[in-house]
Amino acid sequence: MTARKNYIEIYYGMITSGEVVVSEKVRKLYKHLMAKLQDATGRYVFDRDKADYALDFIERFCKHSKGKWAGKPVVLEVWQKALLSALFGFVDRNTGLRQYRELLLIVARKNGKSTLSAAIGDYLLIADGEPGPEIYSAATKRDQAKIIWSEAVRMIKKSPALNRRCKCLVSKISCRVNDGVFAPLASDTNNQDGLNIHGALIDELHAVKDKNTYDVLVDGMSAREQPLCIITSTAGTVRDNIYDLKYEEGANIVAGYEDPEGYHDETILPVIYELDKRSEWTNPECWAKANPSLGTIKSREQLHDKVERAKSNPIYVKNLLCKDFNLRETATEAFLTFEQLNNEAEFDLDALHPRYAIGGVDLSSTTDLTCASILFRVPDDSTVYVKQMYWIPEELLEKHVREDKVPYDVWQKRGFVRTSPGNSIDYRLIVAWFEEMQAEHDVYLYKVGYDSWSAKYFVQNMTDVFGEPVMVPVIQGKKTLSGPMKSLAAELEAKTVNYGNNPVLKWCMANVCIDVDRNGNIQPTKGISAKNRIDGFASMLDAYVVYSNEREEYENLV
Repeated sequence: MTARKNYIEIYYGMITSGEVVVSEKVRKLYKHLMAKLQDATGRYVFDRDKADYALDFIERFCKHSKGKWAGKPVVLEVWQKALLSALFGFVDRNTGLRQYRELLLIVARKNGKSTLSAAIGDYLLIADGEPGPEIYSAATKRDQAKIIWSEAVRMIKKSPALNRRCKCLVSKISCRVNDGVFAPLASDTNNQDGLNIHGALIDELHAVKDKNTYDVLVDGMSAREQPLCIITSTAGTVRDNIYDLKYEEGANIVAGYEDPEGYHDETILPVIYELDKRSEWTNPECWAKANPSLGTIKSREQLHDKVERAKSNPIYVKNLLCKDFNLRETATEAFLTFEQLNNEAEFDLDALHPRYAIGGVDLSSTTDLTCASILFRVPDDSTVYVKQMYWIPEELLEKHVREDKVPYDVWQKRGFVRTSPGNSIDYRLIVAWFEEMQAEHDVYLYKVGYDSWSAKYFVQNMTDVFGEPVMVPVIQGKKTLSGPMKSLAAELEAKTVNYGNNPVLKWCMANVCIDVDRNGNIQPTKGISAKNRIDGFASMLDAYVVYSNEREEYENLV
C-alpha cells in the first residue's frame, strides 16, 4: 500500500534542500510546522484525513474559468498543498476543531491567490460539514468584493457536481445540501449587522481602506465553532492601516516561533512570500521568494521584462517592488522608500537617561496633526534618538479616522496620539508635554526648533517656561531645510536614527514628497493629497535643523 504524502514535509524538504527558494518568513513558518508534526504531546495534532479531504475537494470539483486552463480542473502546486494541509489539517487534540481561524497569505500578483481563495470559499460553503454556513467575500467596495465571489460562481457553473448542489443567483450562491449562502459583502452597504459568518474571504487587503470591515467580519464569527478568515493580498503602500497592522502581526508571529518571549498566536497562519532585501529584485535567483508559482502560473519571461524595464526607468521600480516582490513601499512620488525609512528598533528613555534634548514642533489648528519631538544623543553612542507626541482635536478624531482611513483611534490607545478638547489644538498641551519630559524623565531642553510662522502665544508660553534662548525659529524654505533634510535621509537609511518604531512617524515619513529647485535643493511637501499628513517628519526635521546647526555645542553637553 502506497503511503499518503504529507505535503508539509514534502515542501519543507524542498526548502531545506534548496529545490525551492522562499522568504525567510516562509522558511521559519514551515520549520515551526514540522516541529508541530513531530510533537507528540502538544495541544494540536495533524489530521491527515481532514487535510486530504480539502485538497481532494478542490482538485476534483473546482475548475478554472479563464485563460488557457479554462474548464480544466484546478491542479494545486506543492506550496498550495502544503498551505492547505496546515490550514485544514491541524486540529485541537481534544475537540477535533481546526487550530487555525485565520490565514494571512501575502504573495505577489499573478500567483493564483484569487483562484485559491475562491476554491476555499466553495469548499467552506459545500464540503466543510458546517450546517447553514454563511460565506462572504469582503472588500471596501462591492465591485472588489465580487472578484473572488464571481470566480467562485464560475467554478461552480463549470463543475456539474457542484452545480447540482448550488444555485447561483445575481448576488449570492445558495447551497441546496446545507442551506448555506455565499455572497459578496462591501463596507459601503448596510447589510453588515446580524452576520453569522463561517467563512470570510478578503482579497487585496491593502485596498481595504476601512479597518471596520475586518472588525465586523471577525465579530460576526463568534457564534461558529471553527470559522475561517482567508486574507490574501499583495503588498501595499504604507498607511499603517489594516494591511500594515495585519502584516506586522504576521511578522511578529513568525518571529515568535523562535523566541519564547516573543508574540504568539496559534490561531493565525501567516504565509508571507516576499523578498528578504530590497536589493534582491535584480537577482533572478531570488524572485521566487515572493513568487512561489514563478514559471508555472506566473510567467518568468514577463517578470524578467518588467524588471529590465524598471532598471531602465526608475519610475517603474516602486510599483514593481510592491506588487511583484511584496516589498511594502511608499507612494510613487515619495521622498523615502519604505526600506529607507523603516527602523523597528526601540529604546527605553529612562534606561538611556539623556540629560539634554533638542525639541522640534509642527503646529496645526484643526485638520492636520500637531506634533512635538525631542531629539537626543547619549554618551558613547552614535545613534540619534527621537521621541514624539501627537495631538488631534477630540471632536474630530472619529471624523479623521473615517475620512483619512488612518487608525488614529488605535494610535491613541497605544499612547502615540493624544486628543485636545474641542475642535482645535490647545497649544498649552505641547508646552505641558515638554514639561512632562523634564519632570518625569529628567530631560532638559537645550533648544527647540519651530516654524517661524508659528503662533506667537505658543512661542511666548514656551519662552516663559523654558527661557527665551531655547526657542529657535526655523525658516521653512529650501535654503534652510535642504542640507539637513538630505543628511537626515542618509541617517535614516543607515538606521542611525532610532525613533522607537513609532507608527505615526513612520506613516508621516511615508507621505513626504519633495519640492526640488533647479539647483537640486529640496524641501518637504505633502504631494497631491491634502490628507497625507507629514507633520511628524516636519517636527523631527525642525529639531534636526537645529541639531545640525548646534551640533558641536550640543555634543559638548552630552
